[in-house]
Amino acid sequence: MVVPEMNSASKGFLLTSGGGLEVDKVHVRADGSYTDKSQKFIQQAKDFTKQYAHIYAIRLVKTRDALTKRIHEKWGVDIPVKKLIDLNEEDNEQCVIIGTLFKHQELKPSILKEISEEHQLAPQPPRKNFVDEEDQLILEDEQERIRLIGKLNVHSVVTGVVCAVLGKDTGDGKFEVVDYCWPNVLPRVREPLSSEDKRFIVLVSGLGLANNADALLPLQLLTDWISGLLGDPEEQRNQAQAVRLIIAGNSVRDCAPHKVSAITNAFKIDVEDTLNATRHLDDFLHQLVSFIDVDVMPGEHDPANHMLPQQPLHFCMFPKANTFETLHCKTNPYECEVANCRVLGTSGQPVNDVAAYSKVEDPLTILQQTLEWGHIAPTCPDTLSGFPYYDEDPFIITECPDVYFAGNQTAFQTKLYEGPEGQRTRLVCIPSFAKTHSCVVVELNSLDCYPVSFGAGDFSDSEM
Repeated sequence: MVVPEMNSASKGFLLTSGGGLEVDKVHVRADGSYTDKSQKFIQQAKDFTKQYAHIYAIRLVKTRDALTKRIHEKWGVDIPVKKLIDLNEEDNEQCVIIGTLFKHQELKPSILKEISEEHQLAPQPPRKNFVDEEDQLILEDEQERIRLIGKLNVHSVVTGVVCAVLGKDTGDGKFEVVDYCWPNVLPRVREPLSSEDKRFIVLVSGLGLANNADALLPLQLLTDWISGLLGDPEEQRNQAQAVRLIIAGNSVRDCAPHKVSAITNAFKIDVEDTLNATRHLDDFLHQLVSFIDVDVMPGEHDPANHMLPQQPLHFCMFPKANTFETLHCKTNPYECEVANCRVLGTSGQPVNDVAAYSKVEDPLTILQQTLEWGHIAPTCPDTLSGFPYYDEDPFIITECPDVYFAGNQTAFQTKLYEGPEGQRTRLVCIPSFAKTHSCVVVELNSLDCYPVSFGAGDFSDSEM
């Protein structure tokens, strides 16, 4: 049996023998240095007077230097790098152009189609994927645009990706691509934890308390497990090495509420469900923050702003848990450094949006692609709503993370990505807890990763 220490603000816990009160051994929660790296996602002023074109311009400028380095490494320093305005089909020589990809897609939703539905014209059928064989790929720089043909597959990329393409002008407004490269991310220099300093973080997402009553028991098991109130002495000793819990979005809801046009009974029920779920979430967090630091990110269906980056959930939502300094409401995306490991991730919207506008269906592959593209959310603000940034693009990945995750996926997936310059990143797709009753453990010294399941009669973990 495990009993928490009398001081509720402490993160240690006591191990006692049997059902008695005699203390056999004390397990103290391991310490892990922490630095918040998410300040760039905090909105200081919400200015919507700027045009969205500015964010693409600054994205291209900020990424050009990294791409120039990749060009020289891959194709040599002698290959000419040109602007689109300098292309001349009469030269008939290979060159490199740098720009931002744009996909012309007939099936892409538009406000004009929505207006046509309001006027009772033929509505567009509901879709989860907007790819068509007639899609075209276009490259834009600061002054012009040109259609791309050739090696770069239009269905493997999305609008907003900055890249360099090698090829030549065909003379008919097209550029034939023979090769291409992405910015990738710069490797980071860090001193990994020694094998004796075992530390790990726990990742969970998609609690969906508003519409998943059957997840309450697994959720309580998760709470008891993290708190050290579950398992044998060896398991309790292991749990003392958990230094942080990150909840990656959709804690209140994991799906959209009913769509209603007026205040109806369905609307009132949704509001009541949301309020009750928020209270349950507060109770859940109140139990956890007595034992461990908890970072709470907003998700697509949580009561937070819809545009990326989503701002932290308001502390007033958690009157019980907020009395502890170990509760931290964070942004989505979220970036931090825990025990010398840089952790970066989202609640899943960027990965889901890339899947909707390309033929890449595997979330883990998309997660790796966004890392190679050097951008967390390349489709923002085209098909993924975001703030109109003017002089920065906070979604650019400037330094290679050690752990890179996406929440609210259908299943657990993981891979250790190794880049061309020795980059090592643990990619993690966190499953929806409401659907799988599973969380994910990432060991910070080795970057090993495995799921832990709390399904009915199924308390087990398996290393991947």
